[in-house]
Amino acid sequence: MKDTITVGDRKIGPGHEPFIIAEMSGNHNGSKERALEIVREAARTGADCLKFQTYTADTLTLDCRKEDFVINDPKSLWDGRQLHELYGEAYTPWEWHEELFKAANDLGVIAFSTPFDESAVDFLDDLGVPMFKVASFEVNHLPLIKKIAQTGKPMIVSTGMASADEIEMAIRTARDAGCDDIIILKCTSQYPANASDANLKTIEDMRQRFDVQVGLSDHTLGTGVAVASIVHGATVVEKHFTLNRADGGVDSDFSLEPWEMKLLKEETSRAWHSLGEVHYSGTQNEQKSKQFRQSIYPSRDIAKGELFSRDNLKICRPGLSLEPRYLEQLIGKTAGRDIEFGERLSLDDAG
Repeated sequence: MKDTITVGDRKIGPGHEPFIIAEMSGNHNGSKERALEIVREAARTGADCLKFQTYTADTLTLDCRKEDFVINDPKSLWDGRQLHELYGEAYTPWEWHEELFKAANDLGVIAFSTPFDESAVDFLDDLGVPMFKVASFEVNHLPLIKKIAQTGKPMIVSTGMASADEIEMAIRTARDAGCDDIIILKCTSQYPANASDANLKTIEDMRQRFDVQVGLSDHTLGTGVAVASIVHGATVVEKHFTLNRADGGVDSDFSLEPWEMKLLKEETSRAWHSLGEVHYSGTQNEQKSKQFRQSIYPSRDIAKGELFSRDNLKICRPGLSLEPRYLEQLIGKTAGRDIEFGERLSLDDAG
């Protein structure tokens, strides 16, 4: 596994803060100015990356109204929609790409895209994208994966719906074609997805099984699942992004608004910093807190030769005297010196 994959000026890996991808998808709602505003807002949130999708209705499907080409799922946001019509509404015009990429790069945000056919790979490669994304639905499109791998650029692969064998085949295809900078994303291809279907425990299994970095492409509502993924080892988090869900759009229902994307960036960073290492006995910053433990103090003056008892000893705060575990060793023994009320004790004080 590549512990660090470099994309532009960012480094992705377990030793680096989570790489946060804002996915614009079709949330531009057909407006280039809105798309540019999404770029600007993504930069303001601190997202590392803005991802686009590169296709047209004709490159992705057939303009056909047979049953196969109409979505039939009452639970889907797009139930009843003809594929060609839906993709014609959601696609990002190819003539916008160069301007959008430049706007993102000028703001310090990495811009890249998901191609859905081989012509889109050539188009994006000519624009100089630093990496590519393979969507969950194309994880079995091995000719596309091979084409992407042959560019020599890093590849992120979503794995929603894919079996372990299909994921293995996709990774092997990419490696055989010359790409070893591979990140796979745990993904639930449901829009929106239920948190109970996230199965984040799979992330660690994927990392060990496929020997690649693993992240999360998250379609659940909110940021909780995405933040939790960091604890399971996710190095990348991708969430759909819009200016305002109330504005509508094909993906708006499960997209984050700017304030939420900013929160995602902050909280995934906080989760990553919290991982630390296996450690006991308290951190350096905790040492002063030990004074608020309890310890054994004389609850009144004790004369030399007097017996220690529960009447003249008390376990109380602070924790600067003898530890409570020594109480029974003191009880019944004589004081080896005059001891003042509230004075620190040691085992040497028992005669």
